[in-house]
Amino acid sequence: MRVALVDGNNFYVSCERVFDPKLEGVPVVVMGNNDGIIVSRSNEAKAIGIPMGAPAFKLRDLMRRHNVRAFSSNYALYADMSRRMVETLSTFTPEIDVYSIDESFLNFEGLDHLDLNAYGREIRATVKQWIGIPVCVGIGPTKTLAKLANHCAKKMPEFNGVCDLGGADSRDRVLPAIPVSEVWGIGPAATAKLADLGVHTVHDLRVMAPRLARTVITVTGERILRELNGVACLALEHVPPARKGIASTRSFSHPVTVFSEMREAMAAYATRAAEKLREQKLVTQHLAVFMRTNKFNGDPSYANTMGFHLPEATADTFALIHHAIWAAKRIWRDGYRYSKAGVMLNGLVPAGFAPQTLFGAARAGKSARLMSALDAINGKMGSGTLRPAGMGIKREWGVKFDGKSPAWTTNWDELPAARAG
Repeated sequence: MRVALVDGNNFYVSCERVFDPKLEGVPVVVMGNNDGIIVSRSNEAKAIGIPMGAPAFKLRDLMRRHNVRAFSSNYALYADMSRRMVETLSTFTPEIDVYSIDESFLNFEGLDHLDLNAYGREIRATVKQWIGIPVCVGIGPTKTLAKLANHCAKKMPEFNGVCDLGGADSRDRVLPAIPVSEVWGIGPAATAKLADLGVHTVHDLRVMAPRLARTVITVTGERILRELNGVACLALEHVPPARKGIASTRSFSHPVTVFSEMREAMAAYATRAAEKLREQKLVTQHLAVFMRTNKFNGDPSYANTMGFHLPEATADTFALIHHAIWAAKRIWRDGYRYSKAGVMLNGLVPAGFAPQTLFGAARAGKSARLMSALDAINGKMGSGTLRPAGMGIKREWGVKFDGKSPAWTTNWDELPAARAG
């Protein structure tokens, strides 16, 4: 087996740069919900000391001194660019495991007749030309080695964006220089345990006895060790595994102090959770809602959650809104400044396979037709074209995106304009 990991470099920042070439070469950051923390940084932003996950407000002076361009997260744009990148990668192999919004594993089995290093360079060039996103390519006989190879391609200039650890010689040369903490699946706790045994590099780990690895970092550690030695233990996922739960949660742009705003938020979160269910052809049997205050700002503290089994498994937006608001009323307490809330769905089963009550089949059929029409209109006319009135209109509690760039690829009114030179 030969597998490659293709990873978009500084993905959110790169998406912003595709449509604004003036951002090339200058420090750029992308902030998360409510413009709270830094979630993506250009290399220039990293160089001036902006850390990942840091609160943006603590870095304002630093960013001002270095003229850092800061953007709110533009999730619709990033998701669409990710889709385009995956479609491009599918021209190089029919078997792709999409690992995250910016990472995909490609199955290179049967391509041994090719120069895979050159093939990786062709992938880089094609994605850059067609999509505008710079990527790095790591190649190896296992997913763990491909992930490490991608790290080398990104961090070691001599590889120029493509690293192949398929050969034993290349692994012997490269792995002793990589800290064990860079191995996929080795977290801080495992790193500390391994350090106590004198295991500091990837090479140190791969020459451990398998039984010792199992003892120190469980059976997962033994699998990682075998993967580092070229024995594939993690298969490509041709069909994504079924989800165990779906959550729709957000921090509010300002503290919520009246239930009318909380009711709108719960309706919005239940609506999005229902859309996620239907996208994956699932229904839910259990719903939970939560709300909490900000425990770090000196306000009186309160947090509560209520979960319960639904009378019937469903993916109906209006049914989930009804149940979410019912639960929210029961845990709401006046006099608090709520900073975050959400809706969580569990007990997910494929639509059509859930147990039904005597009259449930008729209701389910009517609901399915209504939801299908709703999704079709929103799919054609744009997300949120039709939405429950309970979500509100102004939605002043909603997430703040003061620095969001245009949609560029998902909204007709925001398409980039081409001008004759």
